[in-house]
Amino acid sequence: MPALNADFLSLFLEAANMHRWNDHIRPLDLTELDKQAHKAAIAWILGKYEESAGNRVDWRKIIEHTLFSFVQRSVLTDLKPQVFYKITSERAEQVSAFVISEVERIVPGFEPGLMSRFKEYLASDLDSPEDDIVRAAHYLATRWEFDLIYESNRSLYGIDRTRREISEQIGQYIHLAGVSEILTAGGAFDFLDLVGQLRFQQRWARTPRVPKTTVLGHSLMVADSVYLRDLDAGADDRTVYNDFYTALFHDLPEVLTKDVISPIKTSIDGLADILEEYEHEQVESTIIPLLRPEWHDEFRFMVFDPFSDRNDGRFGPRNGYSIKTCDLLAAYIEALVSRRYGISSQSLKVGENQLRQKLMGRKGFDVKGLVEALDRLEV
Repeated sequence: MPALNADFLSLFLEAANMHRWNDHIRPLDLTELDKQAHKAAIAWILGKYEESAGNRVDWRKIIEHTLFSFVQRSVLTDLKPQVFYKITSERAEQVSAFVISEVERIVPGFEPGLMSRFKEYLASDLDSPEDDIVRAAHYLATRWEFDLIYESNRSLYGIDRTRREISEQIGQYIHLAGVSEILTAGGAFDFLDLVGQLRFQQRWARTPRVPKTTVLGHSLMVADSVYLRDLDAGADDRTVYNDFYTALFHDLPEVLTKDVISPIKTSIDGLADILEEYEHEQVESTIIPLLRPEWHDEFRFMVFDPFSDRNDGRFGPRNGYSIKTCDLLAAYIEALVSRRYGISSQSLKVGENQLRQKLMGRKGFDVKGLVEALDRLEV
């Protein structure tokens, strides 16, 4: 079975049902899917700072280990962090065996090569520079969430201890070039705060749906899906990097414009072009200046026109068509699963049917077979 399969897509979406900080007062739902998406974006920033400092970064390892940590947390459900780290340190072999058995049950078609590396990941000390980046990104994403809920929970017992623990965890990675930059109010922090604001924007905002997904969570589903697709295609490292991070950031301009649903874009003549021009202007004036100048051109390459195939002389190839296919797949399973739960509307039904029709005409791999497998999913 290919690495990109229906069971894996279902696993990604299920993380939107995992609510974080659910023993605290929260101004909005904070889900594991969104946390992992924010973490992936922070890992990109940290990796770029390491490169700017002259250090080599294995981007494929960062992407894959970010995916593996996501899978591990999804299987172990919503354990409190203290419990998670205690059991994974004191009962590592038993926990790893349980995780592997659960993953094999949930994703019976887990691609063998990927499963072999996943087992190595679970058994390793995770002491590479790339693992430091992934863990630091994890704690920084946690701190962003904590800062969001802190004022509502100041009277709760133990809240200041939690603050200290998060600070101590981040302090273990202060040797990374980007950590101190993110901890200092300014460009890197502001960029990641903007990314985090995509956690406030609901997908399919005009219709009830379960589980609700955000623009940022959806973006990670697309990025992880295109990574699995690239594994199936045997893509080179540069293509893997371009495809994953283009997919992760493809909806970032929506933090400035909000989502405009496709029927409106297509029904009003010229609106799509106006919106695209406005998004470009806003990205150039608001987002690009938050990044280091040497990253600007690469970021433009990823964010502008993300669904087009490119082979750039400086930045290499990108499979925009595959990214778009994965974008449609993520949207399709969002609609499909909600309707299977019994939460539906006319617009959701129409959207699901239209997405299915579009997917059935997509090329590049067995999209039709994947859609039919999604149709057979039990939820």
